[in-house]
Amino acid sequence: MGRLALAAKITHVPSMYLSELPGPHHGCREAAIEGHREIGRRCRALGVDTIVVFDTHWLVNAGYHVNCAPRFAGVYTSNELPHFIKNLAYEYPGNSALGALIAEAACEDGIPARAHDDTSLDLEYGTLVPMRYMNGDGHFRVVSVAGWCNWHRLEDSRRFGASVRRAIEQKYDGTAAIFASGSLSHRFNDNGSPESAIHEISDEFFRQVDMRVLQLWERGDWKTFLRMLPEYAVRCVGEGHMHDTAMLLGALGWDAYDKPVETITPYFASSGTGQINAIFPL
Repeated sequence: MGRLALAAKITHVPSMYLSELPGPHHGCREAAIEGHREIGRRCRALGVDTIVVFDTHWLVNAGYHVNCAPRFAGVYTSNELPHFIKNLAYEYPGNSALGALIAEAACEDGIPARAHDDTSLDLEYGTLVPMRYMNGDGHFRVVSVAGWCNWHRLEDSRRFGASVRRAIEQKYDGTAAIFASGSLSHRFNDNGSPESAIHEISDEFFRQVDMRVLQLWERGDWKTFLRMLPEYAVRCVGEGHMHDTAMLLGALGWDAYDKPVETITPYFASSGTGQINAIFPL
């Protein structure tokens, strides 16, 4: 029997990588980077061997997909923001066995899913950015799940998340963590915005809704949040339609979950979007 040891909602903003580089934005995302490092330290302390990332930068149009190659290595440049992330080298071990078990459990639960181990699929930066700071030495094995589910129902992603937990606890012989890698509101600043807008929200409405959401999270009022989630995802342009968040809460019990989050990196705006690192206690 396996164990789910840690769950979190995390940022992956590309300005974290930009923050490492010399120039006007050097150090600007140190709080977010340190939040990732802290989550990585906690995973190590809990004996986590594999991190499963629900990655809202991996777009799929049908089914649920798990990238569980035995090894990931390459040099990555973002096609979305190539001036933010370029020539990022990475190498991490994968976990083909756990990926296969996740797909197997989902299919048993009536959610069509596929595990891809013999594949040339690369990792997307929703996985690569957090792994850079949590897993720079390749200590953890990595499984990446497509979290930008373009034509899916949030209800199906809830059920998929529950299947992920069942796979970990009932089929896997090991200890895993799960991360929903995506923003809160996700309306980017308009093209042509000044460079300083990298630190601003695109609209005050989005900030205010995000702050209300975080109040609910910090109170553990998941019943209220889940009632607003479908409209929140639409009106605040949720990243990946917020399927990563639905998967995470599905794994935690959905509206039966009642624990307040622990904020690791306080809310911040990045290129128009709302971001946070928060642990969801088990």
